[in-house]
Amino acid sequence: MVRVSVLNDCLNNIVNAERRGKRQVLIRPSSKVVVKFLSVMQRHGYIGEFELIDDHRSGKIVVQLNGRLNKCGVISPRFNLQVTQIESWVNLLLPARGFGIIILVWFIRAYHVIMTNHLLPQTTSSGILDHEEARRKNVGGKLLGYVY
Repeated sequence: MVRVSVLNDCLNNIVNAERRGKRQVLIRPSSKVVVKFLSVMQRHGYIGEFELIDDHRSGKIVVQLNGRLNKCGVISPRFNLQVTQIESWVNLLLPARGFGIIILVWFIRAYHVIMTNHLLPQTTSSGILDHEEARRKNVGGKLLGYVY
């Protein structure tokens, strides 16, 4: 079988281990998106520390759980999210106002000049952030998931 979403598998493993009352969970395979998603979760206090293990393959992550996580999930497909739409998605996904976070990828539109001097738009990822930080920076992005 082929893995469809590494991030979805990671968050399911975390939620299942949290419901079972485990103190730590092993996640594999690892990716940059998973690491940045976990760092946002750690910044908000939903998980403890996590450690990257290099096994010369796809990598593993050991996450310390602290019992504060109720649910987390991935939004697929990754919908485009404008700043004006953040409040409606918060109402749709989170159980209460001021409780939980929505995580999104912030893209910058850069223009690439090719040999014919035409400008081609390219989007470059400039970070994974939560909806409160996106509202402060007045930026949108692609919707990744939610945590509460």
